[in-house]
Order: sequence, then C-alpha cells, then structure tokens
Amino acid sequence: MELRFKLKQLHLKETFSIAYGNYDKRDALLVELSHQNCKGYGECVAIDYYKIDLQRFVLKLKEIQTKIEAQKIIPPKEFFQFLLHLNLHPFLLSALDCAYWDLFGKLENKSFIELNNLPSGNLVESSITISIGEIEHQIEKIEKSSWNKFKVKCKGLDKNNVEKLLKLNQNIALDSNASFTDEDCIWFQENDEVQKFSYLEQPRPIDNYEILKKESFANWMADEDCQNLDSLDELISYYKSINIKLMKCGGLTPALEMIEKARELNYKIMIGCMTESSVGISAGCVLTGLVDYVDLDGANLISNDYATGNFVENGKIILSQKPGLGITLK
Repeated sequence: MELRFKLKQLHLKETFSIAYGNYDKRDALLVELSHQNCKGYGECVAIDYYKIDLQRFVLKLKEIQTKIEAQKIIPPKEFFQFLLHLNLHPFLLSALDCAYWDLFGKLENKSFIELNNLPSGNLVESSITISIGEIEHQIEKIEKSSWNKFKVKCKGLDKNNVEKLLKLNQNIALDSNASFTDEDCIWFQENDEVQKFSYLEQPRPIDNYEILKKESFANWMADEDCQNLDSLDELISYYKSINIKLMKCGGLTPALEMIEKARELNYKIMIGCMTESSVGISAGCVLTGLVDYVDLDGANLISNDYATGNFVENGKIILSQKPGLGITLK
C-alpha cells in the first residue's frame, strides 16, 4: 500500500459568515492510499476554532508513512484499530479511515453501502447553509433557493429575526455556533413557536450546556459538544439531537458506532460537514440512510471542487453507486 498526501485550498463562492468569523477559503489536506492500481481518498480541513494545524498533520504523516505502507490489505475495521495505535488527531484519523474505506471498496468492487449492508433509498434531503447577514438578505436567499431545507446562521438572539424566519413557513434550522446566552436559551425553551424550527444547533460554548432542557420546546442539537462516542451519555439529559461529523469523531468507522449507540439512546441524528470538497462529502453521503437530518452542503459552497463522487443536488443526495466511496479526482 502506498500513501500520498497533498495540501489543497478550497475557495468559497462567497464569504462564509458564522459566529466564529468570516471565511473566503479553507485549507485542506488530501490523503491518498493506493494498491494494485486502485486509489482511495480522504480529506480533512483546517478549522481555526478547532485549532487544526495541517502542517503538523503533514509532519505526522511523514512520521508514520512507513508503518502505513507496510500494512497489508485487511478489513477496514481492523485497519482502523491499527490507526488508533498511531496517536492521530481525529481529523487526520478521519482522512485515513475514509481513504482506506474508499480503497478497500474499490479493491473489492463493492460500495461502502454494500460492504456494510446500509439502506440507500428514501434518503433525507440536505439543508443548505445561509450564512450570517442582514435578515432581509437571508430571507431573500431562502426564497430564491431551489433547495427545500435551510440552516440559518446567527450570532446571538434577535427575536424579531426569529419571528420573521418563522413566518416563512419553510423548513429552517438555526445554528448560533455557540453564541446564545443562557437567557436566550431559556426564551427558546419557553416559546412553543420554536418547535417550527427543525433544530437549534450548538446554542452555548462547549461544556456550557447545563441550562438546556431536553424536554422543552427547543430541539437542541449538539455539534461541538458532541465529539465522539463518549459524548453521548454525557449529553443525554440536555440534547434531543446530535450532529455527527466524520472529522470530529475520526471517520466512517467510529461514525457507524456512534449512530448505533445514538439510536439506542433515542437521539435524533444528523450527518453534518465542514467546508469540504466532494472527497469529504462523498464519505458523509453514504451514511444518510441511517439518519434523521442531513447537512452536507460543503462542496456546494466552494468554487474549485477537485473531486467527484456522491453529491448533493438541490438538497437531494445522489449516490454514485461506484465501488468504495465512489471518489475520483478531477
């Protein structure tokens, strides 16, 4: 097996504004695992509020390259156990895990869905993100969009804006990226109108969720609070829903485990994404038959997608039916 990797840059179609800041581009690290003329791909991106340093990831890959290349082709879940012994950041672990699933499927001539016997029909539609801006501009984007589901970014609570969004009679979620105060959360929890929002994502900064009441009117969804399998038991009294992102939890292998446990605990589940190319989005798409919500618009927000595979078109998940994760570089 051969390992290659390359730093890339993703350019956003327009400035992406969230509570953490404004972004015109994202740096990405593309990972390639190859064997017998088959190539598998994985990806991770530099997110500043996660303190991701891709240069450190490159150094780590150089350090472990010999160990990875010495590995024989084994089942992906066994390969993941090997990766766990390499002391990798979850973002980098995810890139390698996804690349190996893509490679293994191509070698076996089976898709990830076939390998794991997953459902692939009647897939939930993805939302598209409406970044922070004047409420009239946000509403204009929603009304002109060909998508059916929307995630509206906000910074803090503006009750007038909330009322305007609720009047639209659209499928809308709110994502404050941890910018709500305790008082804001109480207002949401006591206002029965907020049940019209499909979910309210990451209202408070990490580990500040004690104010949240799971049984209130608000469908609170954990994003940054929900990093891995261990988070699920801790959050059960506060959140109805969780956002699983492959980079947060370490890839497809742990995501499958998280979904299984989250179902046992009666969470609603979303597969989400960062700003990613079709490499990362293709991996997320294969899990959409297992979840309640989908937010995989990352590749739709960039202007220089360097891959093809599974994709999202006007919210609809289109599976390529190709082996592995179906990823091909342009």
